[in-house]
Amino acid sequence: MAENNTAKTTYTADGTEVLFFSIGETIYGIEIKYINEIIGIEQITVVPKIPEHIKGVINIRGKVVPVISVRKRFGMEEIPYDDRTCIIVLEFEDGNQVGIIVDRVQEVIVVKQGDISKTPDSKSVNANRYIKSIINMESGIRLLLDCDKLIMD
Repeated sequence: MAENNTAKTTYTADGTEVLFFSIGETIYGIEIKYINEIIGIEQITVVPKIPEHIKGVINIRGKVVPVISVRKRFGMEEIPYDDRTCIIVLEFEDGNQVGIIVDRVQEVIVVKQGDISKTPDSKSVNANRYIKSIINMESGIRLLLDCDKLIMD
């Protein structure tokens, strides 16, 4: 199930490459430039006295990578992992890696720039500070995550 993406480009002539995944009934997206690989759920080592949304750490080819539950980060109820639950390993410009646990990986789509709009400024509409943009697609609205805020806040 591991996929490696060595090309860190996110913009194509047609738009931005986005990996979509679901948490419950909602579909979220992450720009491809952040994605290092996708792996199945594996043994997570619990670390004491860390924030509740950080599940612990995993070992990926000798590198210790912290793992975050997106469900917990969003204040949602945890559900048991199944064969579709996976970890998306994000890599940032500074080389740091963080895994995020998602319910299901959907697909990679090139999103046209015209289909991406900023989130409304209204606090009642955009109470989730982890949402960077809204993507309006034929299949419905999808939410593009701000990876830096999701991990660093």
